Amino acid sequence: MGHKDDFGPATRTRRRATITNAKSELFKRSNGVGAPFTPSTVANKSRHNRQEPPAKDSVDQVRKNTLYDNLSCHRLQESMLSSASTFKNYRGILNWCVVMLVLSNARLFLENLLRYGILVDPIQVVSLFLKDPYSWPAVCLVIVSNIFILVALYTERRLAMGSLGEQLGLLIHMINLSIILCFPVATVLTLPSVTPVGGAFALGVYTILFLKLYSYKDVNRWCREGMRAKARSLSRSLSCESTRAHVSYPGNLSIKDVYYFAFAPTLCYELNFPRSASVRMGFLLRRLFEMVGVTRLHYVSFQSCQLPPPPHLCTPLRGTKIIPMDYSRMMERLLRLAVPNHLIWLIFFYCFFHSSMNFVAEILRFGDREFYRDWWNSETVTYFWQNWNIPVHKWCLRHFYKPLLRKGASKLVSQAAVFFTSAFFHEYLVSVPLRMFRLWAFMGMMAQLPLAWIVSRYLRGNYGNAAVWLSLIIGQPIAVLMYVHDYYVINHLEEAADQGAP
Repeated sequence: MGHKDDFGPATRTRRRATITNAKSELFKRSNGVGAPFTPSTVANKSRHNRQEPPAKDSVDQVRKNTLYDNLSCHRLQESMLSSASTFKNYRGILNWCVVMLVLSNARLFLENLLRYGILVDPIQVVSLFLKDPYSWPAVCLVIVSNIFILVALYTERRLAMGSLGEQLGLLIHMINLSIILCFPVATVLTLPSVTPVGGAFALGVYTILFLKLYSYKDVNRWCREGMRAKARSLSRSLSCESTRAHVSYPGNLSIKDVYYFAFAPTLCYELNFPRSASVRMGFLLRRLFEMVGVTRLHYVSFQSCQLPPPPHLCTPLRGTKIIPMDYSRMMERLLRLAVPNHLIWLIFFYCFFHSSMNFVAEILRFGDREFYRDWWNSETVTYFWQNWNIPVHKWCLRHFYKPLLRKGASKLVSQAAVFFTSAFFHEYLVSVPLRMFRLWAFMGMMAQLPLAWIVSRYLRGNYGNAAVWLSLIIGQPIAVLMYVHDYYVINHLEEAADQGAP
């Protein structure tokens, strides 16, 4: 008896505690805390605790649960727009933004139509590329670029055979690359028949070719160094053979290989590129439709909003000896044109980096389709420049930034050198076709260095992302607008003044 009395109260206490916990758990679940409340889960838990499944008790329990559910309609949860919420489906808000964007630009388009008339002229599309229908200097420049590709291939073949020394081969490559940059500049500046758009297209092709052949030179040199190291150490670890394909150095030095690289949507050379299994015709046709439609939209937007700039937009920016420039009105005009300019840049980004590059990659079965990353989520300026143009970022990282670090340069100096090189090419692609040197693009790129430091140091999260978007909307587009303004003043207003002079 003593043994039974000793353990009796403890047993009753445990049983009461179990029932109390079950009721508490039931109440919590009915109020939304813990797992979702369902009658079946509560009945199963009750059977598990009691080790007996009485049907009557289950029915009573379900009735009690239904009563609790009717009395309680709240549970612990965050608002959907709160940062602590796990809700991520904002497609409706994105569609709203697109609708608002279309309506706002439709208003601007209608305003320009009522004020200036129909500015979209199909004939002017051709005149942007050609002044004389029988003279195609930009196309001739692109055709001549094949000579530089063949020179690079022939030089690499001689280096692979040992007919040329490394120093002499490097000298030939440097001369070839220098001519690639200087030859189109001399042609554009000396031939008045080259239009600004045609000159920009030719210079863009030559710039891409310069970066590609520089990578071609470096990779083949690394392969030769790997072969020498392999011969010395009798090791296969430094071989330039690929585990996925069958091309190895110097078997890659062929016309087919170098021209595949010339047309591939990448700036970094490899002996064996990743290849897709086949060409998807549906995907190819969608990209082609996007290229045609978006290119047309791009041109209509550009011609309606910015080509040519309306005279009243350029009047407060000119200034005279008597009337100085009105800087407040100048800022108002530039900010007014910054938004459509930014939209044109976004259209260009989608057309070039998504539609066009995927189209070319699908034709060539080029497997690496990462042409951009989520730059729109950038919270720092550095993240934006690292993710909006992946081919250029990979080239800078592989052939410029890392070699500088290996030579002992600091990260800050290497980053500054990369931005300086990028600023040079931005100015190169804008000033030479327009035949005027204002350094707006160069200064805009170099201004990214202090801006990147300020944003990364003082702004975080959404504020940093807003700062990046603000720099895109009123930063680089304003530099472009300054060139458009200066070109319009030089080539239209001054000519009109000369014709009106007695």
